[in-house]
Amino acid sequence: MTEKQAEKLREKIKRIRLDLAADKKRWSGFFDDSRGLRYLPTQYYIKLCDFDGGLKYLKWFDKNFPDDSGFPDFLFEWTIILFKTDNMKSAEKKAFETYCSNIYIFDKFFGRPVIPIDKYEESNFDNPAFVDAFTYSNSHADLIEFSSWLDNFTKTEKFVEASQKFVDIYKLLKTENRTEKRRNLIRQAGQLAEQF
Repeated sequence: MTEKQAEKLREKIKRIRLDLAADKKRWSGFFDDSRGLRYLPTQYYIKLCDFDGGLKYLKWFDKNFPDDSGFPDFLFEWTIILFKTDNMKSAEKKAFETYCSNIYIFDKFFGRPVIPIDKYEESNFDNPAFVDAFTYSNSHADLIEFSSWLDNFTKTEKFVEASQKFVDIYKLLKTENRTEKRRNLIRQAGQLAEQF
């Protein structure tokens, strides 16, 4: 990347931060980021290899959007930034959250076939079609160490067991119609990330 390209990315981050600050001021301390600008800076920080800046941004994001679960690619970028800043425990948890947001995303990253599973799909973002737009690859030079770590992490007993439980729960949700039972299953799925 040339210095001019890097400067353009830094300028994009700056504009987004200014737009978000103006949005918060306009809405008296609240955000109405219907354009989803808050999800964009992480990809620019990764391109810049400014992982400390990315971590600082994510801390700001977490403080200002504490209930925002994010999109699969955003969560994946968050995982990269945590890994690159040696926040390994948090990276493990965020990797599992990424998996739960779209169980096919790691297959796409590693170049493995994406095989749809007959399960309940909560949104357009957790189905196999979403991963077609996913642009990260394990062959990217800046992600070789991350790729090796993620590959090893997804083969750990803890990850394998938790991910299988998650898939099993969402298979049950596909056919379960009783409200209370569905709530219980969704609660169980949400608790799986607490293992990390």
